[in-house]
Amino acid sequence: MDEVLPHRDGKTSEVWDRLSLVTDPELDESVTELGFVERVTIDNDGGVDIVFRLPTYWCSANFAFLMADDMRRAVSTLPWVREARPQLRDHMVAEEINRGVREGKSFAEALKEFAPGGSLDDLRAKFRRKAFERRQEVIILALRGVGYEDPEICRMNLGTFNEVNFGSEEVTRQKARYRELLVERGLARLPDDRAFVTYEGRSLKRHELASYLQRLRGVRINMEFNSSLCRGLLAARNRELEGGHAERESAPCGGCGSSCAERSNGLSVRTEKPSVARA
Repeated sequence: MDEVLPHRDGKTSEVWDRLSLVTDPELDESVTELGFVERVTIDNDGGVDIVFRLPTYWCSANFAFLMADDMRRAVSTLPWVREARPQLRDHMVAEEINRGVREGKSFAEALKEFAPGGSLDDLRAKFRRKAFERRQEVIILALRGVGYEDPEICRMNLGTFNEVNFGSEEVTRQKARYRELLVERGLARLPDDRAFVTYEGRSLKRHELASYLQRLRGVRINMEFNSSLCRGLLAARNRELEGGHAERESAPCGGCGSSCAERSNGLSVRTEKPSVARA
């Protein structure tokens, strides 16, 4: 499985590039940036194994399944990949999740006791909205920071938005990510389309922008808190592993069972750096 292939370095880089497009559904941060992915190996037949781990043994099963399935889908888009095999480890239902994703099952089929209602498509939609709103707030605040007034922002079309130079690498990255969701959802495609609308497509009005941004601020704070919590849990877990202690932490989400699927606490991981995993 680990035999070095002639094009291993290039292919492994392609896999990591695809994985970087997969995000934690609640945090809207890349699984590679967060450190979810520990290792990528490629076999001679185009099979790709992706080993990943979450910060705790008790992380929500539905989020874990979502990320595993998204990793499989992302890597499978590479033309030379015959099979992508995400492998979650050190999790209470890793075996069920790995088998379910490998066999193409839905979350409800793979873990019936963790799916009391709704579907993963509903969950995806919920967190896609959060991602849109978080990215939008970043850009609106950045526009204010470079001198745009609220009426200008509300009237701004996609053509004008495309030409804005923020002078910040991070804001420029978020600009592209926000635009991606605008286009993906069909909210703006043409140069004259409004660049700032609600998730439902309603134009933003000057008199309601302050209250709208206040709500978006709440979304951001919640996501940032969860992100900090995840990184802290992961750091603590890695310290325990280095010290040879038990890996099963007390459950920060309140325990296991069907309640885990209902929690909106998308916990993440920090593991080996990609440079180590690619070696």
